[in-house]
Amino acid sequence: MQMINFKHTKNVSILALGAESAGNFSIYLSHPYHSLLNKERCLIVETERSNGKIYFSKDFGDLLEETNWKKYQKKVLSYLKDNKIKPEIILTDLHPLYKTTVWGKELAKKYNAKHISIQHHFAHIFSAIGDKLINYPNHQLPITNYGIAMDGTGFGTDEKIWGGEIFQVESRKNKAESIKRIGHLENQVMIGGDLAVREPARIVLSILNKFMDKISIYQYMEKFYTSNQFELIYNQLQQNFNCLETSSIGRVLDAVSILLGFCGNVRKYKHEPIDLLEKNSTLPYSDLKPKIIFDEKEKKHILLTTPLFEYLLKNIKKDKRRLAATAQFYIAEGLYEILLKCHPEFISGSKKMPKPAYWTSRQVRHDNFFISGGIANNKIISSFLESKGVYGSKLTPRGDAGISFGQIIYHLFN
Repeated sequence: MQMINFKHTKNVSILALGAESAGNFSIYLSHPYHSLLNKERCLIVETERSNGKIYFSKDFGDLLEETNWKKYQKKVLSYLKDNKIKPEIILTDLHPLYKTTVWGKELAKKYNAKHISIQHHFAHIFSAIGDKLINYPNHQLPITNYGIAMDGTGFGTDEKIWGGEIFQVESRKNKAESIKRIGHLENQVMIGGDLAVREPARIVLSILNKFMDKISIYQYMEKFYTSNQFELIYNQLQQNFNCLETSSIGRVLDAVSILLGFCGNVRKYKHEPIDLLEKNSTLPYSDLKPKIIFDEKEKKHILLTTPLFEYLLKNIKKDKRRLAATAQFYIAEGLYEILLKCHPEFISGSKKMPKPAYWTSRQVRHDNFFISGGIANNKIISSFLESKGVYGSKLTPRGDAGISFGQIIYHLFN
C-alpha cells in the first residue's frame, strides 16, 4: 500500500472501493486511527493531530474478471483485519450495478458503517485536485475551479452515460461547497448499451444516422455486418430499444478509430481503438474548428461531435493519420474553449476583457483548471491541455485506478 500524507481535521476512518474497470481501494485514517496502525505495521507517522493519511492500493485490473475480483476482495478484507481497521464510512461509485457498489453496501452492514455513493466523474476531478494539493502542499484552491473528466463510461446523475464532462467546483478555504456540470460532449447513442463498447461500429452507425440515409450508412457498415445484422441493429436504433445516450469521449474516439480503419469491430483489449488511433496520428489539419452550442434548456455548453464525423467523411480520402490527429485536437480544443467560455474573465459582455474571435488563442489564469479520467492519459489531448496550464495528476493514476483516491478527497472536501 502506498501511503500519502493528507492533512485534514476530520477524525474518521474511511474505506473507498473505487470503480470496477480498474480495481483499486483506498483507506483514509485520521491521527487517532493511523497512530494505532503504526503500532501494528511500523509505518512512519507524523505527530500532528490534524494530519491524516491515505493508504492507496495497487491496481488489481478489471474486476469483471473473477480472478481479479477475488484478489481484490481478499486484499481489502485482510488489510482491514490485519490493521484492526473498522471503517465508519464506505464510499463507492454511483453506478448501482458495479461489483464494488454492491459489495460496499454489504460491507457497510457488516461494519455498521455509513454507505455513500459518489458520482464517477466527481471522483475523477477531485482525484486531480487532491493530487495537486499533495504535490503543492501550500497551494490554496481558488474560490472557483474547473475540471474536465475524460473517459469511457461513468454513470451520470441523470442516469445517462457520461465521459466527456466539464464541471465547476466552488470552494472556500479548501472546502468544496458545490460541484456543477456546466458542459459536456454531444450525446451519441450506444446501440445495445455496453455491446457498443465491444463493437465500436455501432457508435459509428448511430452518429451517421444523424446526417445520412439508410443506404448510405450501410456502405460504411457492410464490412462489419451482414445485411441482416445491419437491419437488426438499424431497426433497434430507430425503435430506441436498449439504446443509451452517452457523452463519452472514449466512445467518440472508438468510432473515429474504426471509421479510419485503425481497428476492427472486435475490441481485443481495453482502450485498443483509442490506443491505435493515437499511435497512428501525425499532424492535424488546421481547417476544422470546434463547434460549440449553448443549450438553453440544460444551461450547458455542448461540444458537438457529429460535425467531426461529417468532416472526416468529407475528407476520408486524405491522409488518415492526419485525420486521426485532427479528431483528437478537435476534442481537446473544444473542451478548452468551453473552459474559457465559462471563466469569469471571458464571460460574454465582460468589461474586463473583450470576447476574442477564437477563445483558445487567449491565455487566462489556469491554476484552477484540472483534467482527469482514462482519456487524460492520451498524450495528444492531455499535452494540448497541459500546454495551456491545465493540471493533470502527477502522483496518482488519472484513470479509474485513481477513483478510490478521488472518492476520499471528494468526501473530505464535502
